[in-house]
Amino acid sequence: MLSMSTLFDWTGRALRGLWWLLDGTRRVLLNLLLLTVLAVLAWLLLKPGPAALQPKTALVLDIGGRLVEQRAGSARDNALRELRGQSDGQTRLRDVLAALDAAAKDPAITHALLLTDELQGGGLPSLHEVARALERFKAAGKTVVAWGSDFDQRSYYLAAHANEVWLHPMGAISVQGYGRYRAYYKDLLDRVGVTAHVIRAGKFKNADESFAASGPSPESLESEGALVHSLWKTWTDTVEAARKLPAGHVMQAIDSLPGSLKDEGGSLARWALKHKFVDQLKTRDEMRAAFIERGERDDKTFRQVHWSEVLARVKPSRASDMVAVVVAEGGIGDGRSGPGAIGGLSTSELVRQAREDDKVKALVLRVNSPGGSAFGSELVRRELELVRKAGKPVVVSMGDLAASGGYWISLAADEMLADAATITGSIGVIAMLPTAEGLADRLGVRTGGVTTTWLGGAYDLKRGIDPRFVELLQASIDGTYRDFTAKAAAARRTTPEKIDAVAQGRVWTGRDALAQGLVDRLGGLDDAVKAAAQRAKLADGSWRLQYLETQPGRLERLLERFGLAELVALLPQPAGTHATLAGWAGPALGLPPSVAEALVREWGWWLELDPRRGPFTQAAHCLCSVP
Repeated sequence: MLSMSTLFDWTGRALRGLWWLLDGTRRVLLNLLLLTVLAVLAWLLLKPGPAALQPKTALVLDIGGRLVEQRAGSARDNALRELRGQSDGQTRLRDVLAALDAAAKDPAITHALLLTDELQGGGLPSLHEVARALERFKAAGKTVVAWGSDFDQRSYYLAAHANEVWLHPMGAISVQGYGRYRAYYKDLLDRVGVTAHVIRAGKFKNADESFAASGPSPESLESEGALVHSLWKTWTDTVEAARKLPAGHVMQAIDSLPGSLKDEGGSLARWALKHKFVDQLKTRDEMRAAFIERGERDDKTFRQVHWSEVLARVKPSRASDMVAVVVAEGGIGDGRSGPGAIGGLSTSELVRQAREDDKVKALVLRVNSPGGSAFGSELVRRELELVRKAGKPVVVSMGDLAASGGYWISLAADEMLADAATITGSIGVIAMLPTAEGLADRLGVRTGGVTTTWLGGAYDLKRGIDPRFVELLQASIDGTYRDFTAKAAAARRTTPEKIDAVAQGRVWTGRDALAQGLVDRLGGLDDAVKAAAQRAKLADGSWRLQYLETQPGRLERLLERFGLAELVALLPQPAGTHATLAGWAGPALGLPPSVAEALVREWGWWLELDPRRGPFTQAAHCLCSVP
């Protein structure tokens, strides 16, 4: 039998051996990690730069997914997609513009191939930005050929700006114009015993109509009719000018259908060729052979460089002074939001960062938002106002959307620029409180209880809504509307009465908004940046452009810096992001991923409103989307 001293001795030896093993393993792992970091640093320092491009190189500009101002989704989600070989379905607009401008200056790049088969979304203003960059590329003495198996309305708008448009012999051009038919749910809700109580300020504020009406109001038809006809005129005028077609050619071609298609034996490609929408019909291999003949052969294809490689070659400016850009894209919530959405707190912090940074001499707010929380909108607007009070110019550049809350946050600018097709205005306020007392009664659900004030039971989903509470909310919304119009009047240097005449929740295109005095001039992002630099009295070449965005965590930045971005996928997922919501909504509701993502883009901002505000939450949202 072992003695206690022997047992303790053996136990001590075992523990010391285990500690030695753990300590040795720790040392080995740390040394391996240190050697890995040193090896990566050495590789980064010693690796050669990209080889110079050879003459007669073709730029391949294949734009896929949605054109966005800012990538939505977390770094972890994007890294997971990369590991799976999947695309995130987004192309950042500024990356395309930077690549095209860099390619225009590179003498080795002599022509470009524009491919848009994978383009899935983007408003007319975003497409216009790309079209302007294509024109700058052409102005440098270079040619652009657009090829597609099919062209839809978005992709053809870009293709029309090429020197030549080639279409697959079995392809088609699908152009339908603008407009939509909404679904109206009031009769359905009545059947199930649900009522949508709508309180609004603005006769054109129609975001509620889908739930509170059985059809469009005359005001909706008037406003939306003017909007879509203005957008269509911009599209047709631009395409006809780019293709050197006579005015009215697009409508004449559409009106000639279906008879003119029968004349071409039902071939949509030959119909497009006859009506001069395309220049040649070519299969993909014929397109490749033509590019080999125009340029240089490189292995089995033509000499080429992808636009992302050109973007990677762009060297950042070393100038100290900066014109900062803050992107305000997506719905507006009260608190913090990730990329692709606007948080009253998180976006305000980015604006404050620009104000407190002495190197930032001017600020551009790039807006692409249909609005959201009135409270969150005011948080951002006030922070921009403080930037101006600090002596730094603020210029707003409106993208696809800058409506309702998107217009609210723009009101603190020295200058507001919009594209001719920007959807803006929608100066109005709305609240919608659903009740289901009828449904509860049918299900046999009864309620009862005691409250100390009438407000305690004024709004209950199961009991209905107290008329006094409706009156209270109407007074509050009317007050917010007066505040909205007063701020707009001060910003536009006019009277609240004149603003009210063009407000009432009505949406306008940028061109019409200019005529109504709601913006200062038409222009794109580049125009806004130049205006900001001029207002800050910055000489050409003495400043650089800097986007201010929510930064990833330290570990994420470290991994990305060392080219190990895929490891970000192993990091914990932050809660509350739109990407997480979309990932849940798809399987839970049986929706395709694209539909779930669109649903979250449209309604995710509701989930980011401050719950403490309860039924007093007011929305400055146009409930409109990019056509």
